[in-house]
Amino acid sequence: MKILILGSGGVGGYFGARLIEIGVDITFFVKKERATLIKKHGVNIDSPHGNLHVMAKTLSVGDSKQEFDLVILTCKAYDLKSSLDDLTTVIFGAPVYLPLLNGISHIEYLKNRFGNTKVLGGAAHIASILTSDNIVKQLNPIQILTVGSIGSDLQNTALEFKKICEEANFKIIHTNEILQALWDKWTFLATLAGSTTLFNACVGEITSTTIGANLMRMMYKEALSVAEVENHKVDLKAQKKALDILMKPSSDFTSSMLRDLQANKRTEHEHILGDLVRIGMQKKLELPMLSSAYVNISITVQS
Repeated sequence: MKILILGSGGVGGYFGARLIEIGVDITFFVKKERATLIKKHGVNIDSPHGNLHVMAKTLSVGDSKQEFDLVILTCKAYDLKSSLDDLTTVIFGAPVYLPLLNGISHIEYLKNRFGNTKVLGGAAHIASILTSDNIVKQLNPIQILTVGSIGSDLQNTALEFKKICEEANFKIIHTNEILQALWDKWTFLATLAGSTTLFNACVGEITSTTIGANLMRMMYKEALSVAEVENHKVDLKAQKKALDILMKPSSDFTSSMLRDLQANKRTEHEHILGDLVRIGMQKKLELPMLSSAYVNISITVQS
């Protein structure tokens, strides 16, 4: 399987390098400047599971077109359309797309753009950043990819990709309920991002008091109510896993949204918080915590 990864940062760079490590044919679609750095220095991983340096192939706007079997999308949700506009100038054929984006609205966008039979569902569970010296740094040991076919058309493709990943130094999960898996992640991520940006603190600081712990639970309960009304009720096992992280005593765990906010970078608040709040409003749900978090970051990024 010939794979193109859009992006080489915390998600694309990490999983792509791990796949290159076991001999998978990976190319990164990146900007020219990033391509030059990769060609000169390769992709470097700093990880609790072992550091890694690999040389990698790149593709950029203006390069000759190539054909790929699978295109993995790891850009920020707000960059999806423009990134795809650039990417489609350098590929031909009709590859399958595997998005590893936050939220869920990207699924319908991709299906409308490329067709129902060309879009897999996927979720990346990893906390990692691309440092100023171009090292992909993994912030904690979690490293899981979850993939699945949204319909039955791409079941074999999803299973083939899973088989390829099984030798890599990360966990790969295949599920027949990939949309539910995306909702499981979204409700957790919205609570994590919403709480940490609203209080400008890590989860351990927020939940160190009874009041803070209750507010964290309240926000997660609101997110769960949106999932349930959309017929994607999060089961008790997934809820426990999320709360174990959100309520862990003395945890310094935080969200990439807070890190982006503190670095004056663009944030995904519209896709992670805004979309969830808008669905809740349409369904007449009361979401005071999530709405407060969304309003807070909307005002903050404008100031």
